[in-house]
Amino acid sequence: MTTPLRDLFGNAPVPADSAWPVAHPVAGSLAWSLALTAVFLPLAVRRYAHGERCGSTAGLLTNTPVAGHDPVMEQPTDQQPLPLAGITVVAVEQAVSAPFATRQLADLGARVIKVERVDGGDFARGYDAAARGLASHFVWCNRGKESLALDLKDPRGLDVVRRLIADADVFVQNLAHGAAARLGLDAATLCAAHPRLIAVDISGYGSFGPYADKRAYDMLVQCEAGLVSVTGTPEQPVKAGVPAADIAAAMYAFSGVLAALVRRGTTGRGGPVEVSMLEALAEWLGHPLHHAMHGGEPPARTGLAHAVIAPYDAYPTADGGRVLLSVQNDREWRRLAEQVIGRPELGRDPAYATNAARVAHRRKTDELVARALGALDAEEALARLEKAGIACARLRDLHELAGHPQLAARERWREVGSPVGPLKALLPPITLPGGDEARMGDVPALGQHTEALLHAVGMTDDEIAAMRRDGVAA
Repeated sequence: MTTPLRDLFGNAPVPADSAWPVAHPVAGSLAWSLALTAVFLPLAVRRYAHGERCGSTAGLLTNTPVAGHDPVMEQPTDQQPLPLAGITVVAVEQAVSAPFATRQLADLGARVIKVERVDGGDFARGYDAAARGLASHFVWCNRGKESLALDLKDPRGLDVVRRLIADADVFVQNLAHGAAARLGLDAATLCAAHPRLIAVDISGYGSFGPYADKRAYDMLVQCEAGLVSVTGTPEQPVKAGVPAADIAAAMYAFSGVLAALVRRGTTGRGGPVEVSMLEALAEWLGHPLHHAMHGGEPPARTGLAHAVIAPYDAYPTADGGRVLLSVQNDREWRRLAEQVIGRPELGRDPAYATNAARVAHRRKTDELVARALGALDAEEALARLEKAGIACARLRDLHELAGHPQLAARERWREVGSPVGPLKALLPPITLPGGDEARMGDVPALGQHTEALLHAVGMTDDEIAAMRRDGVAA
Protein backbone atom coordinates (compact mmCIF):
# COMPACT_ATOMS: atom_id res chain seq x y z
CA MET A 1 0.00 0.00 0.00
CA THR A 2 1.33 3.46 -0.87
CA THR A 3 1.89 5.68 2.15
CA PRO A 4 0.68 9.28 1.67
CA LEU A 5 3.37 11.95 1.83
CA ARG A 6 1.41 13.59 4.64
CA ASP A 7 1.87 10.49 6.82
CA LEU A 8 5.58 10.25 6.08
CA PHE A 9 6.60 13.85 6.50
CA GLY A 10 3.79 15.60 8.40
CA ASN A 11 2.81 17.81 5.47
CA ALA A 12 -0.57 18.13 3.81
CA PRO A 13 -0.62 16.91 0.19
CA VAL A 14 -0.99 19.35 -2.69
CA PRO A 15 -4.69 19.77 -3.51
CA ALA A 16 -5.65 17.98 -6.71
CA ASP A 17 -7.54 20.99 -7.97
CA SER A 18 -4.76 23.53 -7.41
CA ALA A 19 -4.75 26.10 -10.19
CA TRP A 20 -1.44 27.06 -11.78
CA PRO A 21 -1.36 29.95 -14.24
CA VAL A 22 0.51 29.14 -17.48
CA ALA A 23 1.28 31.64 -20.21
CA HIS A 24 4.25 31.40 -22.61
CA PRO A 25 5.51 27.80 -22.92
CA VAL A 26 8.90 28.80 -21.48
CA ALA A 27 7.82 31.23 -18.76
CA GLY A 28 4.83 29.15 -17.66
CA SER A 29 6.75 25.88 -17.59
CA LEU A 30 9.62 27.39 -15.64
CA ALA A 31 7.14 28.77 -13.10
CA TRP A 32 5.61 25.28 -12.79
CA SER A 33 9.07 23.73 -12.27
CA LEU A 34 9.80 26.17 -9.46
CA ALA A 35 6.41 25.61 -7.88
CA LEU A 36 6.87 21.83 -7.98
CA THR A 37 10.31 22.22 -6.47
CA ALA A 38 8.92 24.35 -3.65
CA VAL A 39 6.45 21.56 -2.84
CA PHE A 40 9.08 18.82 -2.68
CA LEU A 41 11.96 20.77 -1.23
CA PRO A 42 10.81 20.71 2.41
CA LEU A 43 10.26 16.96 2.08
CA ALA A 44 13.40 16.03 0.25
CA VAL A 45 15.89 15.79 3.09
CA ARG A 46 13.86 15.63 6.29
CA ARG A 47 14.59 11.96 6.80
CA TYR A 48 18.14 12.41 5.58
CA ALA A 49 18.79 14.75 8.51
CA HIS A 50 18.21 11.85 10.91
CA GLY A 51 19.56 9.06 8.73
CA GLU A 52 22.77 7.83 7.16
CA ARG A 53 25.07 9.14 4.47
CA CYS A 54 24.93 7.09 1.30
CA GLY A 55 28.43 5.62 1.09
CA SER A 56 30.41 3.22 3.20
CA THR A 57 33.06 5.86 3.99
CA ALA A 58 30.83 8.19 6.03
CA GLY A 59 32.78 11.12 7.39
CA LEU A 60 35.41 11.17 4.63
CA LEU A 61 33.75 14.21 2.99
CA THR A 62 31.62 16.05 5.48
CA ASN A 63 29.58 19.07 4.42
CA THR A 64 31.61 21.20 6.81
CA PRO A 65 35.29 21.03 7.80
CA VAL A 66 34.48 20.99 11.53
CA ALA A 67 34.64 17.41 12.80
CA GLY A 68 31.47 16.15 14.44
CA HIS A 69 29.40 19.17 13.44
CA ASP A 70 25.97 18.44 11.99
CA PRO A 71 24.81 21.47 9.93
CA VAL A 72 21.19 20.30 10.10
CA MET A 73 20.77 19.32 13.73
CA GLU A 74 22.70 22.24 15.30
CA GLN A 75 20.52 25.03 13.89
CA PRO A 76 18.57 27.22 16.34
CA THR A 77 15.13 25.79 16.92
CA ASP A 78 13.42 28.99 15.74
CA GLN A 79 15.27 29.08 12.39
CA GLN A 80 14.92 26.40 9.73
CA PRO A 81 18.20 25.27 8.14
CA LEU A 82 18.78 25.29 4.42
CA PRO A 83 16.92 22.25 3.07
CA LEU A 84 19.94 20.56 1.49
CA ALA A 85 22.45 21.19 4.29
CA GLY A 86 24.41 17.98 4.77
CA ILE A 87 23.95 16.76 1.18
CA THR A 88 27.11 16.26 -0.91
CA VAL A 89 26.99 16.44 -4.70
CA VAL A 90 29.79 15.47 -7.08
CA ALA A 91 29.38 16.79 -10.62
CA VAL A 92 31.38 16.11 -13.76
CA GLU A 93 29.76 18.91 -15.69
CA GLN A 94 30.17 21.53 -18.36
CA ALA A 95 28.27 24.27 -20.23
CA VAL A 96 24.82 25.10 -18.75
CA SER A 97 22.38 22.23 -18.13
CA ALA A 98 24.21 20.31 -15.39
CA PRO A 99 25.94 23.36 -13.86
CA PHE A 100 22.65 25.25 -13.57
CA ALA A 101 20.99 22.21 -11.95
CA THR A 102 23.76 21.77 -9.39
CA ARG A 103 23.86 25.51 -8.67
CA GLN A 104 20.25 25.23 -7.47
CA LEU A 105 21.39 22.49 -5.09
CA ALA A 106 24.32 24.60 -3.87
CA ASP A 107 22.10 27.64 -3.27
CA LEU A 108 19.92 25.51 -1.02
CA GLY A 109 22.78 24.24 1.13
CA ALA A 110 24.29 21.26 -0.67
CA ARG A 111 28.03 20.93 -0.94
CA VAL A 112 28.80 20.75 -4.67
CA ILE A 113 32.19 19.51 -5.89
CA LYS A 114 32.64 20.48 -9.54
CA VAL A 115 35.11 18.28 -11.45
CA GLU A 116 36.69 20.14 -14.36
CA ARG A 117 39.29 19.48 -17.04
CA VAL A 118 42.86 20.42 -16.20
CA ASP A 119 43.30 22.19 -19.56
CA GLY A 120 41.00 25.17 -19.14
CA GLY A 121 38.24 23.63 -17.06
CA ASP A 122 34.57 23.83 -17.94
CA PHE A 123 34.57 25.26 -21.46
CA ALA A 124 31.86 27.73 -20.38
CA ARG A 125 34.70 29.59 -18.64
CA GLY A 126 35.74 30.75 -22.10
CA TYR A 127 32.37 31.75 -23.57
CA ASP A 128 32.99 35.47 -23.00
CA ALA A 129 34.66 37.86 -20.58
CA ALA A 130 31.66 40.11 -19.91
CA ALA A 131 31.51 39.73 -16.11
CA ARG A 132 34.58 41.85 -15.31
CA GLY A 133 36.78 39.38 -17.16
CA LEU A 134 34.85 36.22 -16.25
CA ALA A 135 32.38 34.43 -18.50
CA SER A 136 28.79 35.47 -17.77
CA HIS A 137 27.45 31.92 -18.26
CA PHE A 138 30.00 30.55 -15.80
CA VAL A 139 29.30 33.20 -13.17
CA TRP A 140 25.55 32.54 -13.49
CA CYS A 141 25.75 28.75 -13.14
CA ASN A 142 28.65 28.01 -10.81
CA ARG A 143 28.57 30.05 -7.63
CA GLY A 144 28.91 28.19 -4.35
CA LYS A 145 30.89 25.25 -5.77
CA GLU A 146 34.31 23.74 -5.10
CA SER A 147 36.46 23.37 -8.22
CA LEU A 148 38.55 20.23 -8.62
CA ALA A 149 40.66 20.03 -11.81
CA LEU A 150 41.49 16.47 -12.88
CA ASP A 151 42.36 14.46 -15.98
CA LEU A 152 39.81 11.63 -15.85
CA LYS A 153 41.59 9.71 -18.60
CA ASP A 154 44.39 9.06 -16.15
CA PRO A 155 43.55 6.27 -13.65
CA ARG A 156 44.72 8.44 -10.76
CA GLY A 157 42.30 11.23 -11.65
CA LEU A 158 39.43 8.80 -12.13
CA ASP A 159 40.22 7.11 -8.82
CA VAL A 160 39.86 10.44 -7.02
CA VAL A 161 36.39 10.94 -8.48
CA ARG A 162 35.37 7.42 -7.50
CA ARG A 163 36.49 8.04 -3.92
CA LEU A 164 34.46 11.23 -3.82
CA ILE A 165 31.38 9.49 -5.22
CA ALA A 166 31.65 6.75 -2.59
CA ASP A 167 30.88 9.32 0.08
CA ALA A 168 28.43 11.47 -1.91
CA ASP A 169 24.65 11.59 -1.97
CA VAL A 170 24.26 12.76 -5.55
CA PHE A 171 26.32 12.45 -8.73
CA VAL A 172 25.52 14.55 -11.82
CA GLN A 173 27.09 14.40 -15.29
CA ASN A 174 26.33 15.81 -18.73
CA LEU A 175 29.26 14.49 -20.74
CA ALA A 176 28.92 13.59 -24.41
CA HIS A 177 26.89 10.44 -25.07
CA GLY A 178 28.84 7.32 -24.05
CA ALA A 179 31.69 9.18 -22.32
CA ALA A 180 30.44 8.55 -18.77
CA ALA A 181 29.92 4.86 -19.48
CA ARG A 182 33.46 4.53 -20.84
CA LEU A 183 34.72 5.97 -17.56
CA GLY A 184 32.42 3.79 -15.47
CA LEU A 185 30.55 6.90 -14.28
CA ASP A 186 27.17 6.15 -15.82
CA ALA A 187 24.18 6.00 -13.48
CA ALA A 188 23.60 2.26 -13.83
CA THR A 189 27.17 1.39 -12.89
CA LEU A 190 27.39 3.81 -10.00
CA CYS A 191 24.02 2.94 -8.48
CA ALA A 192 24.86 -0.75 -8.60
CA ALA A 193 28.00 -0.03 -6.57
CA HIS A 194 26.38 2.53 -4.24
CA PRO A 195 22.70 1.70 -3.64
CA ARG A 196 21.95 4.95 -1.79
CA LEU A 197 23.50 7.16 -4.45
CA ILE A 198 21.31 9.29 -6.72
CA ALA A 199 23.04 9.43 -10.12
CA VAL A 200 21.84 11.92 -12.72
CA ASP A 201 22.55 11.57 -16.44
CA ILE A 202 21.70 14.70 -18.47
CA SER A 203 21.86 14.25 -22.23
CA GLY A 204 20.74 16.00 -25.37
CA TYR A 205 18.41 13.35 -26.75
CA GLY A 206 18.39 10.43 -24.31
CA SER A 207 20.41 7.25 -23.86
CA PHE A 208 19.11 5.46 -26.97
CA GLY A 209 17.29 6.13 -30.22
CA PRO A 210 18.44 7.50 -33.58
CA TYR A 211 19.47 10.86 -32.08
CA ALA A 212 21.35 9.48 -29.06
CA ASP A 213 24.79 10.22 -30.54
CA LYS A 214 23.84 13.57 -32.05
CA ARG A 215 25.48 16.76 -30.79
CA ALA A 216 23.00 18.71 -28.70
CA TYR A 217 23.65 22.40 -28.22
CA ASP A 218 20.87 24.56 -26.87
CA MET A 219 19.94 26.28 -30.14
CA LEU A 220 19.93 22.95 -32.00
CA VAL A 221 17.55 21.44 -29.45
CA GLN A 222 15.32 24.52 -29.57
CA CYS A 223 15.00 23.84 -33.31
CA GLU A 224 14.40 20.10 -32.92
CA ALA A 225 11.79 20.69 -30.18
CA GLY A 226 9.80 23.15 -32.26
CA LEU A 227 10.28 26.14 -29.94
CA VAL A 228 11.77 28.20 -32.77
CA SER A 229 8.72 27.45 -34.94
CA VAL A 230 6.41 29.32 -32.53
CA THR A 231 8.82 32.13 -31.60
CA GLY A 232 9.45 35.24 -33.67
CA THR A 233 7.54 37.15 -36.31
CA PRO A 234 5.44 35.85 -39.20
CA GLU A 235 8.42 36.48 -41.47
CA GLN A 236 11.23 35.19 -39.26
CA PRO A 237 11.42 32.36 -36.71
CA VAL A 238 13.90 33.09 -33.92
CA LYS A 239 15.44 31.23 -31.01
CA ALA A 240 14.56 32.13 -27.44
CA GLY A 241 16.78 34.82 -25.94
CA VAL A 242 17.86 32.48 -23.13
CA PRO A 243 19.17 28.89 -23.36
CA ALA A 244 15.70 27.42 -22.90
CA ALA A 245 16.62 23.79 -23.61
CA ASP A 246 19.50 23.89 -21.13
CA ILE A 247 17.36 25.56 -18.48
CA ALA A 248 14.50 23.10 -18.98
CA ALA A 249 16.82 20.11 -18.57
CA ALA A 250 18.47 21.73 -15.54
CA MET A 251 15.19 22.34 -13.75
CA TYR A 252 13.96 18.77 -14.34
CA ALA A 253 17.31 17.41 -13.14
CA PHE A 254 17.03 19.60 -10.03
CA SER A 255 13.46 18.49 -9.24
CA GLY A 256 14.42 14.91 -10.14
CA VAL A 257 17.13 14.97 -7.48
CA LEU A 258 14.67 16.28 -4.90
CA ALA A 259 12.11 13.59 -5.81
CA ALA A 260 14.79 10.91 -5.58
CA LEU A 261 15.83 12.20 -2.14
CA VAL A 262 12.20 11.93 -1.00
CA ARG A 263 12.06 8.36 -2.30
CA ARG A 264 15.37 7.52 -0.64
CA GLY A 265 13.92 8.77 2.64
CA THR A 266 11.16 6.15 2.37
CA THR A 267 13.00 3.24 0.73
CA GLY A 268 16.62 3.74 1.76
CA ARG A 269 17.71 3.50 -1.88
CA GLY A 270 18.82 6.08 -4.41
CA GLY A 271 18.81 5.29 -8.09
CA PRO A 272 19.29 6.75 -11.55
CA VAL A 273 17.68 9.97 -12.81
CA GLU A 274 17.62 10.55 -16.57
CA VAL A 275 16.83 13.88 -18.22
CA SER A 276 17.17 14.82 -21.88
CA MET A 277 17.13 18.35 -23.22
CA LEU A 278 14.76 17.41 -26.05
CA GLU A 279 12.20 15.76 -23.77
CA ALA A 280 12.40 18.58 -21.20
CA LEU A 281 11.81 21.28 -23.80
CA ALA A 282 9.13 19.23 -25.61
CA GLU A 283 7.21 19.15 -22.32
CA TRP A 284 7.40 22.93 -22.15
CA LEU A 285 5.91 23.07 -25.66
CA GLY A 286 2.83 21.22 -24.37
CA HIS A 287 0.24 23.88 -25.19
CA PRO A 288 1.18 24.51 -28.84
CA LEU A 289 1.95 20.80 -29.31
CA HIS A 290 -1.49 19.68 -28.15
CA HIS A 291 -3.10 22.48 -30.13
CA ALA A 292 -1.42 21.25 -33.32
CA MET A 293 -1.69 17.49 -32.70
CA HIS A 294 -5.38 17.31 -31.97
CA GLY A 295 -6.90 19.02 -34.94
CA GLY A 296 -5.89 22.66 -34.58
CA GLU A 297 -3.41 24.68 -36.57
CA PRO A 298 0.04 25.32 -35.09
CA PRO A 299 0.01 28.71 -33.33
CA ALA A 300 1.21 31.47 -35.64
CA ARG A 301 4.36 33.44 -34.88
CA THR A 302 3.12 36.88 -33.94
CA GLY A 303 6.10 38.63 -32.32
CA LEU A 304 4.85 40.36 -29.19
CA ALA A 305 1.24 40.06 -30.28
CA HIS A 306 -1.06 37.20 -29.27
CA ALA A 307 -2.30 34.83 -31.92
CA VAL A 308 -5.94 34.76 -30.73
CA ILE A 309 -6.36 37.83 -28.49
CA ALA A 310 -6.53 41.53 -29.45
CA PRO A 311 -5.39 44.00 -28.42
CA TYR A 312 -2.37 42.21 -26.97
CA ASP A 313 0.89 43.80 -28.10
CA ALA A 314 3.55 46.39 -27.39
CA TYR A 315 2.85 49.97 -28.45
CA PRO A 316 5.26 52.93 -28.71
CA THR A 317 4.88 55.92 -26.41
CA ALA A 318 5.70 59.58 -26.95
CA ASP A 319 9.03 59.41 -25.08
CA GLY A 320 10.40 56.48 -27.11
CA GLY A 321 9.34 53.77 -24.68
CA ARG A 322 7.14 50.77 -25.38
CA VAL A 323 4.23 49.55 -23.29
CA LEU A 324 2.65 46.13 -23.62
CA LEU A 325 -1.00 45.66 -22.73
CA SER A 326 -3.32 42.69 -22.71
CA VAL A 327 -7.10 42.86 -22.95
CA GLN A 328 -8.42 39.50 -21.79
CA ASN A 329 -12.18 40.00 -22.16
CA ASP A 330 -14.82 42.35 -23.55
CA ARG A 331 -15.38 44.13 -20.23
CA GLU A 332 -11.74 45.16 -20.23
CA TRP A 333 -12.08 46.34 -23.84
CA ARG A 334 -14.93 48.62 -22.87
CA ARG A 335 -12.84 50.12 -20.04
CA LEU A 336 -9.88 50.57 -22.39
CA ALA A 337 -12.08 52.28 -24.99
CA GLU A 338 -13.58 54.67 -22.47
CA GLN A 339 -10.71 55.44 -20.09
CA VAL A 340 -7.60 55.17 -22.28
CA ILE A 341 -8.58 55.54 -25.94
CA GLY A 342 -11.22 58.12 -25.03
CA ARG A 343 -13.88 56.69 -27.34
CA PRO A 344 -16.47 54.81 -25.27
CA GLU A 345 -18.60 54.04 -28.36
CA LEU A 346 -15.92 51.55 -29.49
CA GLY A 347 -16.99 49.32 -26.61
CA ARG A 348 -20.35 48.79 -28.34
CA ASP A 349 -19.21 48.95 -31.98
CA PRO A 350 -19.81 45.50 -33.58
CA ALA A 351 -16.41 45.78 -35.27
CA TYR A 352 -14.66 45.81 -31.88
CA ALA A 353 -17.14 44.73 -29.19
CA THR A 354 -15.99 41.08 -29.05
CA ASN A 355 -12.55 39.53 -29.07
CA ALA A 356 -13.36 37.63 -32.28
CA ALA A 357 -14.28 40.93 -33.94
CA ARG A 358 -11.12 42.65 -32.68
CA VAL A 359 -8.94 39.80 -33.94
CA ALA A 360 -10.69 40.00 -37.31
CA HIS A 361 -9.97 43.76 -37.35
CA ARG A 362 -6.57 43.49 -35.63
CA ARG A 363 -4.85 46.16 -37.76
CA LYS A 364 -7.51 48.78 -37.02
CA THR A 365 -7.71 47.76 -33.37
CA ASP A 366 -3.96 48.16 -32.98
CA GLU A 367 -4.06 51.53 -34.73
CA LEU A 368 -6.65 52.80 -32.24
CA VAL A 369 -4.57 51.70 -29.27
CA ALA A 370 -1.29 52.91 -30.76
CA ARG A 371 -2.73 56.36 -31.47
CA ALA A 372 -3.92 56.74 -27.88
CA LEU A 373 -0.70 55.53 -26.24
CA GLY A 374 1.51 57.35 -28.71
CA ALA A 375 0.28 60.66 -27.30
CA LEU A 376 1.45 59.73 -23.78
CA ASP A 377 4.83 59.10 -22.25
CA ALA A 378 5.43 55.61 -20.87
CA GLU A 379 4.76 56.46 -17.23
CA GLU A 380 1.49 58.23 -18.05
CA ALA A 381 0.39 55.38 -20.32
CA LEU A 382 1.06 52.81 -17.60
CA ALA A 383 -0.76 54.92 -15.02
CA ARG A 384 -3.87 55.20 -17.19
CA LEU A 385 -3.87 51.51 -18.00
CA GLU A 386 -3.45 50.58 -14.32
CA LYS A 387 -6.28 52.94 -13.33
CA ALA A 388 -8.51 51.31 -15.96
CA GLY A 389 -7.64 47.83 -14.65
CA ILE A 390 -5.83 46.77 -17.84
CA ALA A 391 -2.89 44.36 -17.52
CA CYS A 392 0.22 46.15 -18.74
CA ALA A 393 3.99 46.18 -18.58
CA ARG A 394 6.92 48.28 -19.65
CA LEU A 395 9.24 46.70 -22.24
CA ARG A 396 12.52 46.79 -20.34
CA ASP A 397 16.04 46.06 -21.47
CA LEU A 398 18.55 44.25 -19.27
CA HIS A 399 19.94 47.40 -17.70
CA GLU A 400 16.39 48.33 -16.71
CA LEU A 401 15.89 44.85 -15.29
CA ALA A 402 19.01 45.31 -13.17
CA GLY A 403 17.44 48.46 -11.77
CA HIS A 404 13.89 47.10 -11.54
CA PRO A 405 12.05 48.78 -8.65
CA GLN A 406 10.29 45.57 -7.61
CA LEU A 407 13.55 43.64 -7.26
CA ALA A 408 14.99 46.52 -5.26
CA ALA A 409 11.91 46.79 -3.03
CA ARG A 410 12.09 43.07 -2.26
CA GLU A 411 15.84 43.30 -1.62
CA ARG A 412 16.66 40.54 -4.09
CA TRP A 413 20.22 41.62 -4.90
CA ARG A 414 23.30 40.23 -3.14
CA GLU A 415 27.01 40.09 -3.86
CA VAL A 416 28.97 36.89 -4.47
CA GLY A 417 32.71 36.51 -4.33
CA SER A 418 34.76 35.64 -7.41
CA PRO A 419 38.38 35.62 -8.59
CA VAL A 420 37.84 39.22 -9.79
CA GLY A 421 36.09 40.48 -6.67
CA PRO A 422 32.44 40.80 -5.64
CA LEU A 423 29.75 40.52 -8.34
CA LYS A 424 26.06 41.37 -8.05
CA ALA A 425 23.70 38.39 -8.27
CA LEU A 426 20.02 37.77 -7.68
CA LEU A 427 18.76 35.63 -4.86
CA PRO A 428 17.30 32.39 -6.25
CA PRO A 429 13.54 32.62 -6.82
CA ILE A 430 12.67 29.92 -4.28
CA THR A 431 12.11 31.72 -0.98
CA LEU A 432 11.55 29.74 2.21
CA PRO A 433 10.31 32.19 4.87
CA GLY A 434 11.43 31.33 8.37
CA GLY A 435 14.59 29.64 7.15
CA ASP A 436 18.16 30.56 6.39
CA GLU A 437 18.74 32.64 3.29
CA ALA A 438 20.10 30.86 0.21
CA ARG A 439 23.81 30.18 0.40
CA MET A 440 25.22 32.20 -2.47
CA GLY A 441 28.85 31.12 -2.32
CA ASP A 442 31.82 32.29 -4.35
CA VAL A 443 32.39 31.61 -8.03
CA PRO A 444 35.48 29.36 -7.92
CA ALA A 445 38.73 29.74 -9.82
CA LEU A 446 39.77 26.68 -11.79
CA GLY A 447 41.23 24.10 -9.40
CA GLN A 448 40.79 26.39 -6.40
CA HIS A 449 39.92 23.45 -4.14
CA THR A 450 42.03 20.71 -5.75
CA GLU A 451 44.64 20.54 -2.99
CA ALA A 452 42.14 20.34 -0.15
CA LEU A 453 39.98 17.74 -1.88
CA LEU A 454 42.93 15.51 -2.77
CA HIS A 455 44.02 15.59 0.86
CA ALA A 456 40.41 14.85 1.92
CA VAL A 457 40.39 11.57 -0.04
CA GLY A 458 43.62 10.49 1.64
CA MET A 459 46.33 11.47 -0.83
CA THR A 460 49.79 12.36 0.46
CA ASP A 461 51.72 15.50 -0.43
CA ASP A 462 54.06 13.42 -2.62
CA GLU A 463 51.15 11.83 -4.50
CA ILE A 464 49.57 15.23 -5.06
CA ALA A 465 52.87 16.70 -6.28
CA ALA A 466 53.26 13.81 -8.72
CA MET A 467 49.74 14.31 -10.08
CA ARG A 468 50.40 18.00 -10.61
CA ARG A 469 53.77 17.32 -12.25
CA ASP A 470 52.15 14.80 -14.63
CA GLY A 471 49.26 17.09 -15.53
CA VAL A 472 46.67 14.85 -13.84
CA ALA A 473 45.62 17.56 -11.37
CA ALA A 474 45.68 21.34 -11.51
